[in-house]
Amino acid sequence: MDKKLHMVSLGCAKNLVNAEQMLAALLGAGYEYCEDPEEADVIVVNTCAFIEDAKQEAIENILELAELKNTGALVGLVVTGCLSQRYGEELLTEMPEIDAILGTGSYEDIVEVCDKLLLDAEAGNLQKIVRMGDIDAPLCEAPRLQTTPEYTAYLKIAEGCDNHCAYCIIPSIRGRFRSREMDAIVTEAENLVANGVKELVVVAQDLTAYGLDLYGKRSLAPLLERLCQIEDLRWLRLHYLYPDEIDDELIEVIAREPKILKYLDIPIQHVSDRLLRSMNRRYTRAELEALIKKLRKAMPKLVLRTSVIVGLPGETDDDFAELCSFIQRTKLQRAGVFKYSQEEGTLAAEMPDQVDEDVKIRRQDVLVEIENRVIDQYNAKMIGKKVEVLVEGYDRTAGCFYSRSYAESPDIDGKVFFTSPEVRPQPGEFVTVKITEDMDGDLIGELVAE
Repeated sequence: MDKKLHMVSLGCAKNLVNAEQMLAALLGAGYEYCEDPEEADVIVVNTCAFIEDAKQEAIENILELAELKNTGALVGLVVTGCLSQRYGEELLTEMPEIDAILGTGSYEDIVEVCDKLLLDAEAGNLQKIVRMGDIDAPLCEAPRLQTTPEYTAYLKIAEGCDNHCAYCIIPSIRGRFRSREMDAIVTEAENLVANGVKELVVVAQDLTAYGLDLYGKRSLAPLLERLCQIEDLRWLRLHYLYPDEIDDELIEVIAREPKILKYLDIPIQHVSDRLLRSMNRRYTRAELEALIKKLRKAMPKLVLRTSVIVGLPGETDDDFAELCSFIQRTKLQRAGVFKYSQEEGTLAAEMPDQVDEDVKIRRQDVLVEIENRVIDQYNAKMIGKKVEVLVEGYDRTAGCFYSRSYAESPDIDGKVFFTSPEVRPQPGEFVTVKITEDMDGDLIGELVAE
């Protein structure tokens, strides 16, 4: 029996880690990975369902891959992740092309499910499978197969969320907040670094809550101190820090440790105190401003990334103007601007004064333009400066190398392009680049001889 596998993982880095765990389990069970989905006997689609756009992307991928039952070798289509957890058996009714559904509490069942699909298909008796395990169960330490470039990997330190923001479905599909044991995290990080990883991107739905459930106190700071002791690790990058949980101990550790990049992802979502209260966010605009001031005082070269939502229920023109003013004045160098998505099962979905879609789109366009100007101003100030970058590759069309500095997170921010006529640095190397110009959100420079 052929056991050829193809996998697609959608959504966030936390979801990618789950995909890497499933991939390791399947390859360990004798499956052969196929880059070409047309050759696969089983395809696993690990989905996101955070907002409407993510759901649509997942559905489009599922339907496109399902066509391979007619044109390729495909006999089993497995859907895992957040879309599966959110809609369960309803997916099988709406999308009969799917053969198996695994919720976010059932990743460990992936080998058993895929094996059963292939055996049933061989026997001519393919039956639908649904596995919806406990999403609040303690985390299981499972091996993973790194799919990112060998020099960069994600390090997930917790699962789930206890914040229950009014607009967010995550607690319902990922469960309560559960921290991993510190020793297990450090061991995984050591193994990744031993295999060539130089940049670890530490991820969780809420990094700042790490340890509360296991140790009775916030424990991100001591965890970071232990990770910084890994000898060959160069960069530690942090995604995401909940604003009201960033305490002085954490700031001191981030500021002191050179391996922790002075790039912090702190989703604020909005600045209107009225909207923050309605969203169940536990801070005020004044507290945000004080936090940003404190962080920048402790780390003068700090780059701040955030995410904001426009078109929240009840958002007025004045609320939106306040948000625009805040972004302009604080000059947050990186910002993802999202339209509010009315998601069933959330408190915000039932709130009055829902904002019209065309208003959301217009506000998103305006705020994106404001943020682009902030980025351009930041990039213009970088011209003439020398920066350390992590080389990612060579662009033959452009005739230059591309890389990232501490100010660019993978797959989110721009790039640093540079020329190097005499030296050919390899992906994963750190080199120094002098910035000579900026263009469309990216920086351009030239290699500086060591």
